[in-house]
Amino acid sequence: MATFLYRTGRWAFRWRRLVTFLWLAVLAGTGFAAAQAPAPPDDGFALPGLESQRAYDLMDERFPDSGAHGASARLVFVAPDGEKVTATRHKAAIEKLVVEAGGGSQVVQAVDPFRAQAVSADGSTAYSTVTFEAEAADLTEASREHLERAVARARDTGLTVETGGDALATQPAEGRSAEAVGLLVASVVLLVTFGSMAAAGLPLLTAVIGVGIGMTGVTALGSTFGLSPTTGTLASMLGLACGIDYALFVVSRYREERGRGHVPREAAALATGTAGSAVLFAGLTVVIALAGLTVAGIPMLTKMGLTAAGAVVVAVLICLTLVPALLGFWPDAVLARRTRRKARGAKGAERDHGGTEDNRGSRWARLVVRRPLPVLLLGVVGLGALAVPAAGLRLGMPGAEAEPTSTTERRAYDALAEGFGPGFNGPLSIVVDTEGTDDPEAAVEMISRRIAATDGIVSVSPARFNEARDTAVVTAVPSTAPTDAATIDLVKTLRGDRPAVEVRVGATYRITGSTAVNIDFAEKCRSALVPYLTVVVGLAVVLLLLVFRSLLVPLKAALGYLLSVLAALGAVVMVFQHGYGAELIGLEQTGPIMSMMPIFLVGIVFGLAMDYEVFLVSRVREAYVHGERPGQAVVSGFRSSSRVVVAAALIMTAVFSGFVGSVESMIKVIGFGLAVAILFDAFVVRMAVVPAVLALLGDRAWRLPRRLERLLPDLDVEGGRLTREHPTVVPSPDLTRIR
Repeated sequence: MATFLYRTGRWAFRWRRLVTFLWLAVLAGTGFAAAQAPAPPDDGFALPGLESQRAYDLMDERFPDSGAHGASARLVFVAPDGEKVTATRHKAAIEKLVVEAGGGSQVVQAVDPFRAQAVSADGSTAYSTVTFEAEAADLTEASREHLERAVARARDTGLTVETGGDALATQPAEGRSAEAVGLLVASVVLLVTFGSMAAAGLPLLTAVIGVGIGMTGVTALGSTFGLSPTTGTLASMLGLACGIDYALFVVSRYREERGRGHVPREAAALATGTAGSAVLFAGLTVVIALAGLTVAGIPMLTKMGLTAAGAVVVAVLICLTLVPALLGFWPDAVLARRTRRKARGAKGAERDHGGTEDNRGSRWARLVVRRPLPVLLLGVVGLGALAVPAAGLRLGMPGAEAEPTSTTERRAYDALAEGFGPGFNGPLSIVVDTEGTDDPEAAVEMISRRIAATDGIVSVSPARFNEARDTAVVTAVPSTAPTDAATIDLVKTLRGDRPAVEVRVGATYRITGSTAVNIDFAEKCRSALVPYLTVVVGLAVVLLLLVFRSLLVPLKAALGYLLSVLAALGAVVMVFQHGYGAELIGLEQTGPIMSMMPIFLVGIVFGLAMDYEVFLVSRVREAYVHGERPGQAVVSGFRSSSRVVVAAALIMTAVFSGFVGSVESMIKVIGFGLAVAILFDAFVVRMAVVPAVLALLGDRAWRLPRRLERLLPDLDVEGGRLTREHPTVVPSPDLTRIR
């Protein structure tokens, strides 16, 4: 593999104009296709096989003309303090608004709250539902503006009017601010690491090209494969972070090879063959982890995983071809200014014969090697303590309650909860299938009475039958909020009592509604988490066994990865579920953690943790294979790779942290979880726990049974063969070592 990539890098360096033109042509082509593509679909997900989804499917089949797929707006009216919405002037204003709203184009109906008894017991709050014939994405601006003008006129009368639903949903205007923040911090880190504007700019340039290709590709294929804008968010995150990191590793190795005396073309080829091999393996682990999200059986999660995997593939290909090509245009510009200055002054006496000078990485590693047990205990106990809150992890899907209070959707949610009770925002829909029943009305009535008698149910609406009278829908309002643990228990109770009820009435029923859908979704994600984690950890052990040809090193890597993931989950629970430090990141509402977040965290952090493991430990193994004692090999490996790994981790953290500022709670929690996971894994596990364990194990870390050694292929990820075939040359004055 290293030899093949060596030749690839050498070819790309030589034919740099062609390679650069081809990549720019791909970017232009995907950009043109994206511009011509139809608008992507709205966000949404299906849950095949789950009860709530089957109930929705039955409603679609039995109520074909119900307008269930049309957009809706819920208008919430709140009277001034001390007044009631039933007062003459307030009632007149509300009725006028309902009439105006009902006269809009694309409107199916607007419900009068006074006729529908949609007024709170204390008279302070009322609501009206406006239903449209078209979905939210297909509503015309004229339809939206007509309703908005009617709402504005009602507000002028002194009423507080808030709007919920998807018809007038607030669209967050975030632009690309998250990526901009990540790029800014990455630029600073790269400049400090390399000491060269060109060296800092090259990884940023290639990463931006890769993200551009990935995101325009998502847009171009959006309508074909149902890829929404949210689907591409994860691809944008990982494409940018991995693109910068992978290019960083290759450019750093190129500078090192130049410092060892190789001419630019040879240095670029060696960098692609050595660091490029590690990049290919690291990218493969990320792709496998993301593609493995398909095991959850959730279409939306599958799309996000495969889209992000595609972005990582693009990042790897660009790193292995475009990076060496661009190095061909500026072979000396990526060298540190001090190095170029020394070359011009012919101060080449200070030469590199293998990079034996101490730096911060080697000094840190030497400290750990001298005191491995205290460092190991401190790291494990610290991360273990942070992981404890993860035991109380609660999963759910954020709704309007997670929106900022500055949005009208959140204020409408709060007004309804205060006026009608916390469970009003998450009613349960009971879909009763009476096909083949002798007396459908009696069967539905018995089911309604049984549900109404269940503890935790506040009210049950009259049944609504379809035209064929073989299906009815009943709405039950819980006494607790949609994300409350008591509501989850209530749904489980209703489903647990169902078999006995169905036997008595001779009809079947299913529970759905947004609350039940979210509960089912969270349970599906929870049940998929352990199998997915098992697959990922098992994959880590197998891959590292192939790379390092050792039994204990892969085991150590997998356990360290588990520790960092659990610690990150614990930190997420402390902030997003319990609210510690929530104000620091602009989190206004705590509650259950987004259902998909733990699976994302497990998959993505696995790939990135293996990146750092490979780049660090491969250099340690290289030193050990060349005859150094175990402790000294750790010091030598960290001398060569720790600075680049630290820079890569800081860049990853910066990119993910940029998404913490998102107003969407889903993006915020993913960004926070990934950022802290990278910090824990890179700086605690890889930089402290790993060298401590290697120092304690000594020679045993690199042992492998002979029979297994003969069976395993030699991947040569660290490029040992290339090092032997292309030995270090004595550097001339213009090839001084990079510091």
